[in-house]
Amino acid sequence: MLGWGYPPNVTGGLDTHVGEVFDRLVERDDVEAELLLPAEYAPEDREHIEGVPTGDGDIITRIGRLSKRFAEKAEDADVIHTHDWFGYGPGSRAQSTADVEWINSFHALSSDRNLDPPQREVETEQRLTNRADFLVAVSHLLAGNVKEHYGGDCHVIHNGFTEPELTGTDMKERHGIDGKMLFFVGRHTDQKGISHLLYAMQKLRRDDVTLVLGGKGHLTDQLVKFAELLGIEDKLVWAGYVPEKELGDYYKSADVFVSPSLAEPFGITITEALAVGTQVVATESGVAECLPEDCIVEVERDSESIVRGIEEALSREGPPEYEPRTWDEVVDDHVEVYTEVAARADEAGEAGEAESE
Repeated sequence: MLGWGYPPNVTGGLDTHVGEVFDRLVERDDVEAELLLPAEYAPEDREHIEGVPTGDGDIITRIGRLSKRFAEKAEDADVIHTHDWFGYGPGSRAQSTADVEWINSFHALSSDRNLDPPQREVETEQRLTNRADFLVAVSHLLAGNVKEHYGGDCHVIHNGFTEPELTGTDMKERHGIDGKMLFFVGRHTDQKGISHLLYAMQKLRRDDVTLVLGGKGHLTDQLVKFAELLGIEDKLVWAGYVPEKELGDYYKSADVFVSPSLAEPFGITITEALAVGTQVVATESGVAECLPEDCIVEVERDSESIVRGIEEALSREGPPEYEPRTWDEVVDDHVEVYTEVAARADEAGEAGEAESE
């Protein structure tokens, strides 16, 4: 398997997925698994995990340095498993030099991450879709987008639900919040739809509601200025980067977690908020496919809809009811795919040998 980051060093959605899945794969008797990561993000002294120095340069250059070692490791494998567009170079090199089946999982598309996606990434996603032997998507929502944009058919394996740790710290008390607390956490990028949420805060006609915004990104300064223009500074707390050990307490202290994303192929933050019993307002997301109807308050990607969603969520009583999907189930689904893909390759090889005879 090829990854990029690994918790707790890197805790994005893809990295959380790789960590949760790989930790469980290596515990099984029916799979032998190894993981290749950039050395700067890899955990130290972990059996079955190899860090490869990627040095300086842009991400394409750094990925290129992973490709040679990944192809070498692939010579001893039945199946290789890459993730998202950055897996194209290593995966295609391994495919061309080793007798191996290539599975790629999509967690998001470049068009999900960017309003104007880089053409290089778009072209790479198309090549990856064309060349990989088997495609996986983390939701039917994302699978539909892969089909629409690139013509690829994906097998859907939903992510597991993540439960954050709690220390009992009252984040309302820490930030001096007397009334209701809304919480957002995520990268400050266009994808996350934060400007719609800020505009909603101006339209929310309540003086007892404070929005706490966790995370940071290249849009942070612009968003702070936008909030000043809207005149809502007194309704906001900019919490900055939230350490993993404090994240659960933020979810738990909040009355409502808000996910206003313009694109959310799955939504692990939604599962974390639900795990501690917090109401959730969210735009369309892949995780909704795993939840009962009305478990979360689903809204459109505009401020008026978000306002109505917040009001509804604040009026609800008791924690949301649902059955969480476990990461063990996710791993079971992956092993089933590995077995199927490897068996299919064996059958094709046997058929080819029979024809040559």
